[in-house]
Amino acid sequence: MFMARIDEEALAEAYNRALAHEKAGEIDAAVTAYTECLALDPEDHGGAAVRIASLGRGDAPPKAPDAYVETLFDQHAEAFEDILVEQLGYAVPVMVRQRLQALELGPFKRMLDLGCGTGLTGGTLRDMVDDMTGIDISENMVEIAHEKDLYETLYVAEVEDFLEDNDDEPFDLITATDVLPYLGALEPLFFGAAENMVEGGLFVFSSETLEASAGRPYTVGPHQRYLHTEAYICERLAATGFEIVEMGEINVRMQDGQPSPGHLVIAKLTGG
Repeated sequence: MFMARIDEEALAEAYNRALAHEKAGEIDAAVTAYTECLALDPEDHGGAAVRIASLGRGDAPPKAPDAYVETLFDQHAEAFEDILVEQLGYAVPVMVRQRLQALELGPFKRMLDLGCGTGLTGGTLRDMVDDMTGIDISENMVEIAHEKDLYETLYVAEVEDFLEDNDDEPFDLITATDVLPYLGALEPLFFGAAENMVEGGLFVFSSETLEASAGRPYTVGPHQRYLHTEAYICERLAATGFEIVEMGEINVRMQDGQPSPGHLVIAKLTGG
């Protein structure tokens, strides 16, 4: 199929103009410029659709565009851990380990680490798992994870596509730390996790919280990350055959000096 080449210069100009308008609080002008970006680059490498939603205009897309997520993480792969852990105070993988140990869950035979990145969660849980598979949309991230020699198997793929197509043996632990902030609708992720898991297996993930008063199940927050209501997560888990083992309130990370409230969820597949 013939793909039109992107006019990189025009795209950069429109995107920089959009950012400048956004910074100046000129929302209408920013949305107009982001819409130009979408016309120039329909795959949306810059995440213009997500930025429009974060400005409160238009509906949030069902998920962040693949091209955007891949570009974002490919660009930041080398500095990723320093930014996330040192600058943003991200400690969700450590929290996962603490909660699994406190609840006396594990050890595990096969773990699937969705959105594995550079291997922060894999490294934290390595001694609790016999066989570990990691998957991430960013090739640069996967290369760094590969260098750490943590995972038996690594794939470069989009999470929902992988879960739909995978025919490996099922897993008894699936983790998705910092994946939900790039997804709006959770049905494909939860269904895919259930399809790739043994009965009684655990699904452990983090989310960032949208207050119930928002009147919608999810939205894009001011930092271009998806927020989900607690009720929506619970409802989708139950509909997919999961039972909640624990759903605790956490601070996911610091953002502009402010905590990002969220949840750490441990759910068990009952098939009910």
